[in-house]
Amino acid sequence: MRILLFVFSLLLVAGVGFSGCGRSKVDNSDKAKNAKVVFLHHSTGGVIWRVENSLWARVKRKIGFETGIPRWFDKYNKQNGTNYQIREMNFPKRDPYGWNNYPYDYYNIWVKNGHQDYFMEEPTLKTLTADYDVVIFKHCFPASDIVFDIQPDVNSDVKSVENYKLQYEALKKEMYKYPDTKFLLWTPPALVEAATTPESARAATEFSLWVIEEWDQPDDNIFIWDFRTLETEGGIYLAPENAAGERDSHPSYSFAKRIYPLFARRIVEVIEHAPRNVK
Repeated sequence: MRILLFVFSLLLVAGVGFSGCGRSKVDNSDKAKNAKVVFLHHSTGGVIWRVENSLWARVKRKIGFETGIPRWFDKYNKQNGTNYQIREMNFPKRDPYGWNNYPYDYYNIWVKNGHQDYFMEEPTLKTLTADYDVVIFKHCFPASDIVFDIQPDVNSDVKSVENYKLQYEALKKEMYKYPDTKFLLWTPPALVEAATTPESARAATEFSLWVIEEWDQPDDNIFIWDFRTLETEGGIYLAPENAAGERDSHPSYSFAKRIYPLFARRIVEVIEHAPRNVK
């Protein structure tokens, strides 16, 4: 079963038959060729974004030489005559909102307070969609520290499968209000076995499968990148060889080096597929 899930994930990240991609025409419009992309993340996303974190890599970035995803896109643009502009953004910031980017927090900022341009200094979709053609967002690995809750509440910040599902449904409706913008969501990063329980790991896996199999719909403006299954290799924990440490659920740099091109290609795939009709 683990091997089958891992193979399935590789097909997803390659874009084979996912969200109708195989049926979609390529978008050759000037807007697509000059697409502006933002990646909202915290530390896990930062590892994949930068890839290299040696002293020499930090010096290179300090003097203006890019690494990781920005460098990949520089090369891609030169080779393909495109002008994809991609940037990263810590979301939400530590202050004043707080360092939380779980389903509740996206719901709180984008849905509950989505009528504003900013909420606690964080941009809502009204602002982000005006500035970017593709919005990529993800959660940090503590999102996988979840339980099953018998009293779901969309306005609750309790990390439970039921609350997550309600918040994701609300987020989907909000994203559908912006059909000219494409959204790319990561499945929640996994925890190492030493940092979680079997119950939480199974709950997080169940939620991720629900996102892929039920929440995600074909022919809309929302896309998925199944980061979780790449990390777990089809299991329920972050695989030890892909982790920064035995008790550290950040991805290792060797793992990031292997998979960041998959992320970059997935972004390009989302950019280049023709717009869909939002239901």
